[in-house]
Amino acid sequence: MKPHDYAIIGSGIVGLATARELCLNSPDSRVVVIEKEAAPAKHQSGRNSGVIHSGIYYKPGSLKAEFCREGAEAMKEYCIDRGIPMKQCGKLIVATRQEDISGLRRLYNNATCNGIGVDWLNSEKAREIEPHVSCIEALHVRSTGITSYPDVCRSMIEDIRNAGGSICFDQNVMNIVDSGGMRFIETQREVFPSRFVINCAGLHSDRVGVMNGRPPSARIIPFRGEYYRLVPQKSHLVSNLIYPVPNEKLPFLGVHFSKTVDGGVHAGPNAVLAFKREGYLKSDVSAGDLISTLAYGGFWKMAADHLASGLAEMRRSLIKSYFVNSLREMIPEIGPDDLVPCVSGVRAQAVFSDGRLVDDFLIDQGPGYLNVINAPSPAATASLAIGRHLAHKAMAS
Repeated sequence: MKPHDYAIIGSGIVGLATARELCLNSPDSRVVVIEKEAAPAKHQSGRNSGVIHSGIYYKPGSLKAEFCREGAEAMKEYCIDRGIPMKQCGKLIVATRQEDISGLRRLYNNATCNGIGVDWLNSEKAREIEPHVSCIEALHVRSTGITSYPDVCRSMIEDIRNAGGSICFDQNVMNIVDSGGMRFIETQREVFPSRFVINCAGLHSDRVGVMNGRPPSARIIPFRGEYYRLVPQKSHLVSNLIYPVPNEKLPFLGVHFSKTVDGGVHAGPNAVLAFKREGYLKSDVSAGDLISTLAYGGFWKMAADHLASGLAEMRRSLIKSYFVNSLREMIPEIGPDDLVPCVSGVRAQAVFSDGRLVDDFLIDQGPGYLNVINAPSPAATASLAIGRHLAHKAMAS
């Protein structure tokens, strides 16, 4: 096989955006995307609420803040240009208790520093936007939008192929051998020689990272996010997006309401430990994945540091009434019969060996490779910006 110039492992939205950028900016290069599944966006990129985030949650100066702000505008433009369903609907972040006000103020300061348009509203003004919401204060983030990321991924594949790149599905990477200035990516079916390898393997990014250069500085711990969907006759209770004030010590945003581009309403997700890296059901268990998690010292330190919130998430997962109660803090009219289970996702959350949750994108670069180790939300929003960043790094190597 003729060697490739760039091989991207993973056809999630970050991998596809990177391949697309390489094809467009290095048209004479041979670019291939290698994917173990039979289709793109089978994991994090296809199992989310479709939100185009504004960047209000992220620490000023962080990669998340930079890429989210740039990527959100690029994503909206891309969707409009390609005819992909997209709506800039805005969202409310609501304080339901007095102790939430300090968190709301922190987010307002983030918005100011990150150049995000936001309005501070009292409860009456909030109900003009979301008539059924209950809060004491709220932030209205005007630039937040929604789209269909699976549709975006399919469009990116078309862009890649039209520009001369290739996508190889059903190719599970087993090993990467560095020899003679080339890297040989071995799958269960064939070998792909490439000058440069970019690891965008998501839930398996740390494992591929070991193959692709060196052990990463953090390990992936999978967290399942479980969603409910409002029954159609109650979808009028949510006009657009409603979020709580998040726990600033955790990278999760809390259970929230998200209007989807098909007119439905998702409620969730929570965040519970998954017993399998692709464990979308409570019954999904992989002995290897679970042993890997439990044998990692960083997991136990993280669990000890966040014991109370972890137990609350587990309770919300196991007992529907607790999940409903969390939602009723924002919309009191919600009842248990108004919610039906729907899609679950698994977040690839990197954790350092000292138990700290990695709260920014984590990218490791070495000779002939890039490893994207931590790229959870807002990676879909920021994918075009992340892809541009990774492609430029690869082309400069």
